[in-house]
Amino acid sequence: PQREPQTLQRWDSIGLYQKLREIGKDRPKFVLHDGPPYANGNIHIGHAVNKILKDMILRSKTLAGFDAPYVPGWDCHGLPIEHKVEVTHGKNLSADRTRELCRAYASEQIEGQKSEFIRLGVLGDWSNPYLTMNFANEAGEIRALAEMVKGGFVFKGLKPVNWCFDCGSALAEAEVEYQDKKSSTIDVAFPIADEAKLAAAFGVPSLG
Repeated sequence: PQREPQTLQRWDSIGLYQKLREIGKDRPKFVLHDGPPYANGNIHIGHAVNKILKDMILRSKTLAGFDAPYVPGWDCHGLPIEHKVEVTHGKNLSADRTRELCRAYASEQIEGQKSEFIRLGVLGDWSNPYLTMNFANEAGEIRALAEMVKGGFVFKGLKPVNWCFDCGSALAEAEVEYQDKKSSTIDVAFPIADEAKLAAAFGVPSLG
């Protein structure tokens, strides 16, 4: 059991990841875009499988002659973090205070998960991860949204959304639990006589 920590310590002391980047700087790039985990709680078996498989791919690509860097990241936004802050500090918080506490909680969770991923032996640039809560990243998201608005890709329309009345926020499909229920109602589809008029009645450009 002690050989693994010793090996990890040796990798860190010799700067193994940095040496691999130096050796591979003139090689063709193999870039793996890592979908980040939530900065919430300890890692579980799903995290382990995800990171270990990606580490295997990147190591095999390195051995095959590529420069295969790995930049880990974390998703620092979303309901899981907000919910944890509400449970710990209550709901009667200002927006500024909520953001401050969420940022502090996410930072704490990142450090915990980072040490666990390193313990799994995953090689990466752990000193410079990308975080969705970094102000530069948030500014980039706003710029990207602005370009989408300019391009006409954002419009106000009608769409059913799963909603949490307690959180006052939309829910992802993964957060919704379904229950079988017998109902006396029935949905019947009818052809639309005039799509343009119906779209205008609902205030949307088209029904497509």
